Amino acid sequence: MRATIILIKRGKIVMANKKKKSTNHWIILVILALAQFMVVLDVSIVNVMLPSVQHAFHLTESNLQWIITAYSLTFGGFLLLGGRAADLYGRRRVFLAGVIVFTIASLLDGLSQSGGMLISLRAVQGLAGAFMSPAALSIVLVTYREGHERNLALSVWGAVAAGGAAVGVLLGGIITQYFGWRWNFFINVPVGVFVFIMASRLVAKHEAEERDSSLDLPGAVTITGGLMMLVYALVKAPASGWTSKTSLVYFAISLALIIAFIINESRVKHPLIPLSIFKIRNLSGADLIQFSTAAGLFSVFFFCTLYFQEVLGYTAVRTGVAFLPIPITIAIVATNVPKIIQKVGYRKVLIVAPLISATGLFMLGHIPVNGGYWTHILPGLLVMAVGLGSTFVSVLIAATSGIPGHLSGLASGLVNTAQQVGGALGIAVLTGIATSSTVRYLSHQAHPQTAVAAATVHGFHVGFFVACGFSIVASLLAIFVVKQTHVKAPAEAAVDL
Repeated sequence: MRATIILIKRGKIVMANKKKKSTNHWIILVILALAQFMVVLDVSIVNVMLPSVQHAFHLTESNLQWIITAYSLTFGGFLLLGGRAADLYGRRRVFLAGVIVFTIASLLDGLSQSGGMLISLRAVQGLAGAFMSPAALSIVLVTYREGHERNLALSVWGAVAAGGAAVGVLLGGIITQYFGWRWNFFINVPVGVFVFIMASRLVAKHEAEERDSSLDLPGAVTITGGLMMLVYALVKAPASGWTSKTSLVYFAISLALIIAFIINESRVKHPLIPLSIFKIRNLSGADLIQFSTAAGLFSVFFFCTLYFQEVLGYTAVRTGVAFLPIPITIAIVATNVPKIIQKVGYRKVLIVAPLISATGLFMLGHIPVNGGYWTHILPGLLVMAVGLGSTFVSVLIAATSGIPGHLSGLASGLVNTAQQVGGALGIAVLTGIATSSTVRYLSHQAHPQTAVAAATVHGFHVGFFVACGFSIVASLLAIFVVKQTHVKAPAEAAVDL
């Protein structure tokens, strides 16, 4: 006999099939997580295929980087707009629209006939992802009640978000080597079609949370433009110089647009981002922790990829396999963290988890030139992955605890934006620091030609140590900013029949 429950809420008796509802909820989570996996995957899966694309379209190094930059620019720049659109126009509607555009853009990416066409379509992909990702997370927040149930759902989400980059490197290497670079994009098409069909059938319609659905156009333009210019400046600064005229102009434009946005939001009747949302202490603290964590850890994949291929001579596929323990560890940790959080609270986990990541980064900061994978590299990666999986899940829980439904999309966009901007800043800063350290090391060598590998690894060491500092900052933010909240019991009683 199927379990049926009676929900008593506000004096009304509602009959519901408990088993069916629970099953549908977890199927919905799998579908939404799969969509998020596509978005995260497409940040890293293209890295390994770049040499093949360069050969196919005869692209210069400066043009080649835009295959990655175009995606990150539009994705990071439009996240807040995408999150707010989900609140204003309905989460399901915005999510499905994002899936359609992302899938079509992926198909056209794979059919690209020139570098310019591919770069343009990558920008469209990033734009679609910026609307799809916060809408999906917003649906998760309203589908699961705050407490252990939502924590379990967010643990799956956190595992996907944290492990997608490592899986992307592995899949990118395998697909490029055995099927061709175009299949890195074609693989999204059947997945996107499946997600759209299943989401259309299973995800309930979410009407607009706001009565007034008019979009704050000046706010949308200024914050989107400001974030895109900031990400662009961070990407270009290591090459052109942090204090060069070009970099300073980009940063100045970004700052001016963000200031204009803040002024606009404080005056308009229906702001794109109500500034009062930042008074929610845990949301602000969690966003800062997410920013600092991403700044330290996103560079790990970059440094380790270079170490594997340029220093140890790994192939693309072997490099991908070397990263495989990271998503596996993250998945195991992330799915078990809610049990710990249920006992000790997310604040304590947020204090300890970044320190675990810092320990792993510190270990990686001692890898030798002729390091062995099992003895010198894997231990640090595993320790870092334990901290990473715990941190991302706890951050999501802290950032979304107590968030009202009409702001859930915006809160999701803020968390994602903190991750993307923090990751872009971290890679830009740490790459610059590592490069400078390498150059200084070579300048003190009597025979610099024979010391290139040692100098490169020395630069990685410095980068890992600075990244370690970012993780320590994240722990300090958890200590001094985040507060542990207690979830109130639901306002309904349930009776099993």
